[in-house]
Parts: sequence; C-alpha cells; structure tokens
Amino acid sequence: MRLIKPTTAVIVLITGLLMSSLAQAHPKLLASTPTEGAEGAPPDKIELHFSENLVTQFSGAKLLMTEMSGMVHAPMPVKAKVGGGSDPKTMFITPTAPLTAGTYKVEWRAVSSDTHPITGNVTFKVK
Repeated sequence: MRLIKPTTAVIVLITGLLMSSLAQAHPKLLASTPTEGAEGAPPDKIELHFSENLVTQFSGAKLLMTEMSGMVHAPMPVKAKVGGGSDPKTMFITPTAPLTAGTYKVEWRAVSSDTHPITGNVTFKVK
C-alpha cells in the first residue's frame, strides 16, 4: 500500500476547496427596483443588483409587457437598452419610451466569472 505524503494531501485538499468555492460562485439576484410584484408609477429604469460582478458581454435582459387592458397578443416585447453602470454587480434596463399601464416582466440572464449562466425574472405592474 502506497501512502500519500502529507504535503501532497494538503495540496489536493486546498485545490479541491478552491475548485468547489469557484463552482459555487454563481450570481444571485439580491434586489430589484421595482421589486418583485410591485405596483406603481412607471419606472424610468429597472435596476437588478446581483451578488457577483457580471460579465457584461454574456449577461443581458429583455423587457416584456405581459398584460394590459384589451391586450390580445401577450407577451409583447418592449424596446429597452440594457447595460451596466459603475457597479459591476448592477444591470440597468432602460425603456426607450415611457411604460404605459400594464404588467411587465424582465427576463434576465446573469453570467459572472465562473461563466455559468443563471436566469430569472422580475414582474411588476405599472398603474
């Protein structure tokens, strides 16, 4: 039976711990403005705040109108610019025109340094 040297075992252990912590480093949505389920005035921009720095070329979002009075074809895409700001953990979705009364959903995709995409959505209502 061959014994592993203590230094080799330590290196293997540290490497395993580092790899597992990197694998766990997926971005999580921490907060949004407007918040999930909010009802109120039309926002000038939608902010998504994540737990990790985003890789902007692989992250993004789309804004959809999912419901409004008399709406026949839902969901309907809404033109918006998507980008980051000075905080690399924040994504901004800025509609190109004021939002009208109805229900909206932001479908987002966030990618951090681990390059594993995470997706989700936030729904809010404009009165």
